[in-house]
Amino acid sequence: MLHFNDLTNFLSKLSIRKSINAAAVVSSFYLAKWTQQPIQWGLPFNLSIEPTTSCNLSCPECPSGLKSFTRPTGNLDYTFYKKTIDEIGDKLIYLYFYFQGEPYLHPKFLELVKYASQKKIYTVTSTNAHFLTERKAKETIESGLDRILISIDGTTQETYEQYRIGGSLEKVIEGTKNLVKAKREMNSPTPHIIFQFLVVKPNEHQISEVKKLGLEIGVDEVKLKTAQLYEFENGNELMPSIDEFSRYKKQKDGSYKIKNELLNHCWKLWHSCVITWDGKIVPCCFDKDAQHQLGDLNTKSFATIWQSDLYRSFRSRILQSRKEIDICTNCSEGTKVWG
Repeated sequence: MLHFNDLTNFLSKLSIRKSINAAAVVSSFYLAKWTQQPIQWGLPFNLSIEPTTSCNLSCPECPSGLKSFTRPTGNLDYTFYKKTIDEIGDKLIYLYFYFQGEPYLHPKFLELVKYASQKKIYTVTSTNAHFLTERKAKETIESGLDRILISIDGTTQETYEQYRIGGSLEKVIEGTKNLVKAKREMNSPTPHIIFQFLVVKPNEHQISEVKKLGLEIGVDEVKLKTAQLYEFENGNELMPSIDEFSRYKKQKDGSYKIKNELLNHCWKLWHSCVITWDGKIVPCCFDKDAQHQLGDLNTKSFATIWQSDLYRSFRSRILQSRKEIDICTNCSEGTKVWG
């Protein structure tokens, strides 16, 4: 959801070239749905790129926090990043600086943001806010970052650390206040600051409190997010009791299944993708360990990979039997345009 100021900022970044490309992507998605053929026009206008796999926290449902990757770990190379943005930047509308890891741990993170901002790409990141010092807050404003999601999964330290293991709620609040203050002092309309509250069993009683806290601090928005759980079939201690905020529903036999119906199409496969820190392209953010690599930007151009037989084959599998693709079986997204 875009609020008025955020929407105005977003619209200012659109161009005829970007709009034509987006129209081509949307048209090909619907045509692919109707024909059940992997038709793909244009290039993605939504991209997630991974600055780093490093993280200072140990969240239980995160490979980065659990240090459980089987793929290589590291930091995005700045020269490689610029080359990639130069290739597809004129088609990009959104650029998300996150996949796994804490973006602010990349030594040149805000330089990455600034380069994309200079090309009029709407930039977004997600952070645990532990590194938003007064200086970093000011540099964040100067980078041109358009939107920032700050993870705040509790309004007391006791509740917060049950999921954000190793984290400090005090640092989150302090970092957020630094950013709000810098934004006001610099008279900047950006970034749009969001408190993101991941609703789990230990914190669901604090939903009203986090909304109040967000209002007191002066963030632009408070968003409630449902949690993806790796182990859910037999229940999970993190699964919220409030049905509205659970991705899963209980069956008659006591087991749980994901609420989302796995329809044989996925909008994400047409308009977006993820680039790992080392240049691998994977289909979406649910492929956290990059098991479904569809190309390597170190050896081929983005356009070549996007229209490759391998990518076409993966889209075809989505259209034929999405339930047979492992990363789709725990997916709560991707079934409709703009959703």
